[in-house]
Amino acid sequence: MAAQNDTLPSLSDIPAETLQLLDSFPEPKILLNGQYRIIAANTAYQREFGGHQQIVGRHCYELSHHYDKPCDQAGENCPLRVALESGEPHRVLHVHHTSAGREHVEVEMVPVKNKAGNTLYFMETMYSLRHAHDGVRERELVGYSRPFNRMLELAKRVAAWESSVLLLGESGTGKELVAHAIHDMSPRATAPFVALECSGLTETLFESELFGYEKGAFTGAVGRKIGLVEAVRGGTLFLDEVGDIPLSLQVKLLRLMEAGTYRRVGGVELLRADFRLVTATHRDLAQMVRDGTFRQDLFYRINVFPIRLPPLRERAEDIPMLVTRLLSRLDKVRKIALSEQALSILMCHDFPGNVRELRNILERALIMADGNTIQPQHLFLDTLKSAANGMAETGPFVEIAPLQNLEKNYLAWASQHFQGDRKTLAEQLGISERTLYRKLRNTEPTP
Repeated sequence: MAAQNDTLPSLSDIPAETLQLLDSFPEPKILLNGQYRIIAANTAYQREFGGHQQIVGRHCYELSHHYDKPCDQAGENCPLRVALESGEPHRVLHVHHTSAGREHVEVEMVPVKNKAGNTLYFMETMYSLRHAHDGVRERELVGYSRPFNRMLELAKRVAAWESSVLLLGESGTGKELVAHAIHDMSPRATAPFVALECSGLTETLFESELFGYEKGAFTGAVGRKIGLVEAVRGGTLFLDEVGDIPLSLQVKLLRLMEAGTYRRVGGVELLRADFRLVTATHRDLAQMVRDGTFRQDLFYRINVFPIRLPPLRERAEDIPMLVTRLLSRLDKVRKIALSEQALSILMCHDFPGNVRELRNILERALIMADGNTIQPQHLFLDTLKSAANGMAETGPFVEIAPLQNLEKNYLAWASQHFQGDRKTLAEQLGISERTLYRKLRNTEPTP
């Protein structure tokens, strides 16, 4: 069978050993032809994506994305399309609809070829990144937007390597959470994760915190102290705001990275370091190198794999989900919700403080709200200005407009630009599908 042929083979056309092998894997696996049609699926895939539906003969994007067209036509990076064109395996991170709901899923596509080198079909394997929902809820990564998903895909890719990672992003974008996620997905996950805030550290404090010290090394050193490099042995060391380290201290970090050894302050014994380094900054390190305020050699050491964290204004579709999760953490007793008007105002805000600002806004609102619904007056925002500024890019606004009109115009814009189906759009807006259809009946932009 040629991969580009849409004619579906019967299961008898596929070697029995191939089907047995397919069903032996715990991960969901399917065989596809070049027209996105499923020609075989293992039990794990049936359980995660099929339910009681017929799978063979269906399009993969129907079951995984709930799309009515291939994901590459909906703006996604389609692994099948890339594998078709290149003849090589390809991996991407997508958001799929699984038995547990919407999840981040790493999709691996491998062409299956015969002895002559011709592609017979494609084997797709799916790995759910359920780390984002396990363990400590305070470390949970929340978001399904494409910018967020791209960032998480890069984090997943580099996690398996020992390469140094530099997280770049504005204040409040969750750099330590992403650093922890990289650690949790890495082979070092069972070892410690240690974070150090570099802002404001003096030379003496930096050395003693990082390397530790021996008894009598300086006044007040009444005993030996283990440094973070020693405490993190085998794990991940996260240096936050590395751009704030003064030049005089940068050379000490560079020496540690180049030699892989260090001494405690006041000690003579040479100790060997064993950690994976993740750094983060909100500064433009490349410009600092040009200005002479950051060492070029250190920059190249820590900038092996840079990852940009998108600001909240670039992933506004994640706000309803973030609001739900943050409210559940902030008030574990009451079941708090936002009114539709309050949510519309938040969707229009540009959030210069990003997720940290959103959390603060919600915490203030909880204090002011006597009931279980947060209203616009509880948000303490310059609501009209924020709404008008936020909507200026999505509609022809020339003056302040009523909130009802702003909501209507935003829904019209979201419906026009969203690539998925209406059910997924409703989920991301934090409303029911029925409510969305009702609101979309009258979405002509109102000036």
